[in-house]
Amino acid sequence: MNRKERVEAMFKEGFSCSQAVLAAFSDEFGLPRETALRISQAFGGGMARMAETCGALTGAFMVIGLKHGRTRAEDDAAKEKTYALCHELVRRFRARHGSLRCKELLGCDIGTPEGTKIARDEKLHDDLCPHLIVSAAEILEDLL
Repeated sequence: MNRKERVEAMFKEGFSCSQAVLAAFSDEFGLPRETALRISQAFGGGMARMAETCGALTGAFMVIGLKHGRTRAEDDAAKEKTYALCHELVRRFRARHGSLRCKELLGCDIGTPEGTKIARDEKLHDDLCPHLIVSAAEILEDLL
């Protein structure tokens, strides 16, 4: 199974978008799957179900950090590379989907009971979210 298939399978298993993205890539960087799932949980649902930044993107940001993030305060080159890659990820994702915000991507605010009901009734988590997660994973693979 390739990474895009793993990302989609993990989401269909019931993990959030952020969890699916980070955990699908974490083994490459020596981060145990369980730790990746714990770290990324709070970013699901557009950051703790606030319908803000798409969890697929926040998961991808964490992967970029795992690969290129600085570990010494004075390592400005690593910091700048990390930021540049995140900016490019956002640029490409926005070009494909028009937004970074969960509520705009879904067309409803899953941070509210009404929005959650709309998402459930319209099966957005079944139909739209897997497409967004796979898209973020494709862009991420290309950038890495």
